[in-house]
Amino acid sequence: MYLVDLLFECFEDTTLSRAEQAILGYLDALRYNGQIIGRELPTSIQDGWFKSRVVCPEPDSLHPRHHSEQVQLAERRLHQAGLLAPKVELDGPDLFSDSTDACTQPHWQVLYTSFLHTCSPLRCGEHFAPIPLYRIPPVANGDHKQVIKWQEDWEACDQLQMNGSIAEHAALHEMSEVGSRLFRRGWDLCKRIEFLTKTPTYYYLYRVGGNREEELRRPCPQCGGDWRLAEPLHEIFDFKCDTCRLVSNLSWDFKE
Repeated sequence: MYLVDLLFECFEDTTLSRAEQAILGYLDALRYNGQIIGRELPTSIQDGWFKSRVVCPEPDSLHPRHHSEQVQLAERRLHQAGLLAPKVELDGPDLFSDSTDACTQPHWQVLYTSFLHTCSPLRCGEHFAPIPLYRIPPVANGDHKQVIKWQEDWEACDQLQMNGSIAEHAALHEMSEVGSRLFRRGWDLCKRIEFLTKTPTYYYLYRVGGNREEELRRPCPQCGGDWRLAEPLHEIFDFKCDTCRLVSNLSWDFKE
């Protein structure tokens, strides 16, 4: 990931509220297209211009060739608010972020996230590195907002079950059961992404608790087939069903 400054200059008189709304709309459009990562978007007011600090998957993530229709519309709204399209200043790599996947065409990919991650939830199956969402065709309505919203919901559930103070069991159900609403949304997204990219796309089912002996024999919850891997994959996945496009871990209670 890379730290980038966006500089918004005024070319005519405007108001703070108009500028604020236009900049926020532009940043949201970039975020829902996967061009910037995370919801923390600090923006400072300068003398006749504004500066936003953002995190991008790649040095050229903000190049116009990656823009969605929504980003292009948001840029026109910047002009209507008296602001120029932002100047992009690359600050450098973010020391504590994941490195973006270098594959041009992964053999398979997985929809995976956690409350600790702020990168793209789509990862290369071979390298487990995040794939920028703008590399794939829009999932719906011209961008990837549905994928980002699924990611936010999954991470919220993960945070609740890790805290263990409120709604822990409800959150765990959403993350680990094939009948949950969160699963159905994510699994549908996987099928849509696979259709668009022509790349097998798997969904990650979280697993904790259970009985150790039963856990080792746990069948695929979707088809009932044998899906235990001979060796763990990426030190996380112990189960993988190629029929149902599911991966899962041995219960974290029994992980060595």
